[in-house]
Amino acid sequence: MRAPITILLAAGLVVAPALAQQGVTKAEADRFQAKLVRIVQFGQTRPNRGGKGISTPMTDREINSYLRFNAADQIPVGVLEPTLRAAGAGRVSGRAVVDLDAVRKQKQRGWLDPLGYLTGRLPVTAVGRLTTGDGRGQFQLESAEISGVTVPKAVLQELLSYYSRTPEKPSGIDMDAPFELPARIREIHVATGTATVVQ
Repeated sequence: MRAPITILLAAGLVVAPALAQQGVTKAEADRFQAKLVRIVQFGQTRPNRGGKGISTPMTDREINSYLRFNAADQIPVGVLEPTLRAAGAGRVSGRAVVDLDAVRKQKQRGWLDPLGYLTGRLPVTAVGRLTTGDGRGQFQLESAEISGVTVPKAVLQELLSYYSRTPEKPSGIDMDAPFELPARIREIHVATGTATVVQ
């Protein structure tokens, strides 16, 4: 279950105004969880040549309810209150409160390094475009802010690298790198307020 949520977060986390958490419910979280289980189960079945695929629509409210109520063990420590928003035409935006001290202290900082001056937990927002097809995806950043101040892409990349590190991938996620979609997902259509996973 970790791979799908990692892709979801990588597409929009630390990826545009913040989506308010109002309206999120445990029922919506459970609805998304059931959809996620179906996606993963379908991805584990043997492909049927000429067989019909499936499409699974999901709403911003379902995704954000899931992030709030059901995904605590899948969100990195130091990342709080993540929210995602499907802005339409492939555009996604997201917001999270991020512990910048952990990132800042991981190496010596020079005078010109913006992360040398940022401390505490601050809201990070970003917006970009997700393109998918033939089982692969790529994210293209359009803008990023920390506490309402525009920051360079390199700053967002350092945050993403730090918070997406795993034993298998110690450098974390490269924002510019194309990635394989999990669970035999062929593409994801992003409309306003909804995304549809096509398998």
